[in-house]
Amino acid sequence: MQIKPTTHIKAFRYRLRPTKAQEAALTEQLSLCRQLYNCALEERIGAYKKEKKTISGYDQMKALPEIKEALPEYKGVYSQVLQDVLKRLDKTYQNFFRRVRQGAKKVGFPRFKGAGWYDSLTYPQLGFSVAGETAYFSKIGNIRLRLSRSLEGKLKTATITRDCGEWYVSYVCEVEPQPLPKTGSSVGVDVGITWFAITSDGEFVENPRHFKTAMKKLRVVQRSLSRKKRGSGQRKKVKAQLAKLRRKVSRQRLDFHHKTATKLVKENDLIAHEDLNVGGLGRGNLAQSIHDVGWSQFFSLLSQKAASAARTVIRVDPRYTSQACHKCGHTCKANRISQSRFVCVNCGHQDNADVNAARNILARAEPLSQNVAAVSASVV
Repeated sequence: MQIKPTTHIKAFRYRLRPTKAQEAALTEQLSLCRQLYNCALEERIGAYKKEKKTISGYDQMKALPEIKEALPEYKGVYSQVLQDVLKRLDKTYQNFFRRVRQGAKKVGFPRFKGAGWYDSLTYPQLGFSVAGETAYFSKIGNIRLRLSRSLEGKLKTATITRDCGEWYVSYVCEVEPQPLPKTGSSVGVDVGITWFAITSDGEFVENPRHFKTAMKKLRVVQRSLSRKKRGSGQRKKVKAQLAKLRRKVSRQRLDFHHKTATKLVKENDLIAHEDLNVGGLGRGNLAQSIHDVGWSQFFSLLSQKAASAARTVIRVDPRYTSQACHKCGHTCKANRISQSRFVCVNCGHQDNADVNAARNILARAEPLSQNVAAVSASVV
């Protein structure tokens, strides 16, 4: 039986062009939301210290009408935006207690937001719309929008963000999948640091090393920042310059991940990669290089794009993929005689070590893909 594809969530981010008056209003709303967050956190801490009483997010949201009566400036902020501020705080508390229950070694208690540390307003359901190149937000008005690509699907939420002095809006939409035609191809992907990715087809994708490339400029600006007096105008300028440099690195990495994931999804029906513990690897000796390559972001984008295109992505156990011979299956450390060379001591098979690993990854994924297909076929 033909299975109807389910909808999925997709985000669209656009640059906003507010007038000076609108920018002042947005800045004021961010300040009010930050104050509300800090006051709500102070209330929770005080209630527990004095009476051992726990205040929930729902309790605090019920008090919003009273806050608006006492502080009329809060009437200028859309009600659901204020509710979202308290939901954020409640979620922070829930995450804190979850980590405590899990026995995490480092558990950070919810902290107060300083100036410049609260940079977004969220409209979770209502109060916003889009018409052409104009975005409407309740209590703010119509703001010009740079519509770099068409919106798709049903609008769910809107989040206005201040990023390095610029304003953006992110719309989360519920969209229908757009399946791509079958290619009949499957690929295994072995990720690394020397090369970003090596496929079972023998394709090598270069690692652009965006952070390492920008390191020289970042060091110069960071040294300049360390010499500036705290609170001075010059320090603020250099700090903004540093933030823009870091943003550029982040955007370059994201663009590269998007393009690489899109290529893999367009060319293959099945994509297999290792189920790596990226967080654990990021705490080792190669932490900087691993954070620079950004495997977690890449794997996340790959899964999202595959779901939209009706492709299959399978994560496989990474153990011994680099030591096992693709031809005969013999596994031992001696097979990999160097970082790039693989020679099986059992059958004599020779190959590039990373290509051999990618082929092992694909071989492990194929039985799993058959199980996924069988389960999908049984769904009515």
